[in-house]
Amino acid sequence: MVKIGNITLGNFPLLLAPMEDVSDPPFRAVCKEKGADLMYTEFISSEGLIRDAIKSRRKLDIFDYERPVGIQIFGGDEEPMAMAAQIVEATNPDLLDINYGCPVKKVVCKGAGSGILKDIPKMVKLTAAVVKATKLPVTVKTRLGWDDDTKNIEEVAERLQDVGIQALTIHGRTRTQMYKGHADWTLIGKVKNNPRIHIPIFGNGDICTPEQAIAAREKYGVDGVMIGRAAIGYPWIFNEIKHFMQTGEHLPPPSVLERVEVCKKHLQHSVQWKGDVVGILEMRRHYTNYLKGLPHIKEFRQQLVTCSTLAAVEDVLDAIALHYKDHIIERTSPLTDQSLLPAKNEVADCNVYG
Repeated sequence: MVKIGNITLGNFPLLLAPMEDVSDPPFRAVCKEKGADLMYTEFISSEGLIRDAIKSRRKLDIFDYERPVGIQIFGGDEEPMAMAAQIVEATNPDLLDINYGCPVKKVVCKGAGSGILKDIPKMVKLTAAVVKATKLPVTVKTRLGWDDDTKNIEEVAERLQDVGIQALTIHGRTRTQMYKGHADWTLIGKVKNNPRIHIPIFGNGDICTPEQAIAAREKYGVDGVMIGRAAIGYPWIFNEIKHFMQTGEHLPPPSVLERVEVCKKHLQHSVQWKGDVVGILEMRRHYTNYLKGLPHIKEFRQQLVTCSTLAAVEDVLDAIALHYKDHIIERTSPLTDQSLLPAKNEVADCNVYG
């Protein structure tokens, strides 16, 4: 059984990645319902928490039905990160995660996110300060290194474990890769199989199918996988992986009606948490993925992104369910070699399995 501190996660947990502007409570609600074992908030600026910025504080919202749930923070300085850890602890999450993986320029230029991969001693000191500041289990999400010449994840894993982190998630790309190309799982496997490493190691990157999740476990021995883009508009990915691991068989793909019903549930959570205007507006980014694979959907989608009331959006979704009631969305064919690497034509569409 995989454990982080006193949190028991099962034999091969499936984690929902923290994704900015995606992994909010409404999205996490539908992912939890569809089988996610551990979820994280969007990443939160340590400086924003200290300044009491409204946007940062709002990201601290967690709910009992989400548990276990972790709050993720980022920053480049010890004192603000330690203070932020204490603020996070007061909200009573199950764990605290540090983001050392975000490749976005505005984060990196502050020496935060994956920017800290240029300065491993600073990363270690910052992590130690956070661990010391909180009683929560502290975990880390990071990348293989800054670039191909500095893939130092094996050293990073040992040193972060030595200062007290209790789990490590590794995205199989460098910062310079951003999200391009394929994730390289070889070094993730080396970290997991390092005899010095005793904390759980989770792999992240290009997990879009049940076959790929099984390959991650069997080829590289990771304790679980973190899923990001593949869950956007397709939270069924979690239960599909679990079912395939247990039975060797695929679950039937969700019908159009099922997709619409979950999309509506997501929308309703969004409105409840954010209010009508913002909830409807920010939900628009999800419709394309929920409706992916439906032919001639452009006109309906245009209606969805112009509706201004909850009732109007639900009416359009109901019309979609009725119009496509007999349509079956084909599941992406499994990779014949069971590789973790998606086929070339899947790379750009790795955000949806289905």
